[in-house]
Amino acid sequence: MADDATLRSARPVQAAALGHIVRRLSQAEAAPWLHGEVARRMAERLPLIRLQPRTVIDWCSHLGGTGALLAQAYPQARVLPVEDLAALRKPAPAARPWWDWRRAAAPPVALAPEDVPAGSAELLWANMTLHLCPDPVQPLQQWHRALAPEGFLMFSTLGPGSLTGLRQVYAAAGWPPPFAPFVDMHDLGDMLVHAGFAEPVMDQERLTLTWPDAAALLAELRTLGGNADASRAPGLRTPRWRLRMEAALQALRGPDGRLRLDFELVYGHAFRVAPKPRVAAQTSVALEDMRAMVRAGRRPSGAG
Repeated sequence: MADDATLRSARPVQAAALGHIVRRLSQAEAAPWLHGEVARRMAERLPLIRLQPRTVIDWCSHLGGTGALLAQAYPQARVLPVEDLAALRKPAPAARPWWDWRRAAAPPVALAPEDVPAGSAELLWANMTLHLCPDPVQPLQQWHRALAPEGFLMFSTLGPGSLTGLRQVYAAAGWPPPFAPFVDMHDLGDMLVHAGFAEPVMDQERLTLTWPDAAALLAELRTLGGNADASRAPGLRTPRWRLRMEAALQALRGPDGRLRLDFELVYGHAFRVAPKPRVAAQTSVALEDMRAMVRAGRRPSGAG
């Protein structure tokens, strides 16, 4: 299993650029189309889970675009949105004056990741957010802390098979990489175990999107992110370079005449197991851990 240093160097990114990308995406009125499609595919797996959560954490709810899906899947559960950016944690202003009883109720205020109570949810859902983090290990640790013992984690992200055609176009033109590399699903599985999760299951599928021209392709990619690679070209590109890029993108045309790019969608599932005290002549168990084991129907090892 990889150590901490190896795991944290798995994705060299420019953190400032990645932060700017996330802030820009957060200003969109809705989540990108691809995020919604991945959420729909991930939600198809929910009926296979016997767990009926009382509380569901929707991590980075705005970019995930999945609040309605979770509410539909678990109508009796409390869905708790969590957002990294402070601007997304504020309720939207009422559509009508305060004295108008017909005004729409403000949406629930999202929590900051650090304000999520430990062990507060039986299900944590994070759709298409992990590849927007400079250090994937950090959110995995936050997810483990937020889940209750025996709680379940479901997440999706982009894998290294994404946008390979775009990378080839840039390499052929002698340009720096167009995006930061994505983490392999096997490395993500190691990270899950390292963060304390049990029984991680990783799988992936490939989705091909097509566009009529380069302008439509670039507009779609902008809704999905930007270039945060550590070796990306510094400064702004010129309109002349934009024309060269659009010409180079013609290499992506398929037999039907449309430009094509593949996306590798990675899905992860894992459990947060109940704590197990070490076996000793005298065993001490924290009160909260004892309560968790009682709820899980367990007894501390070594106890009489």
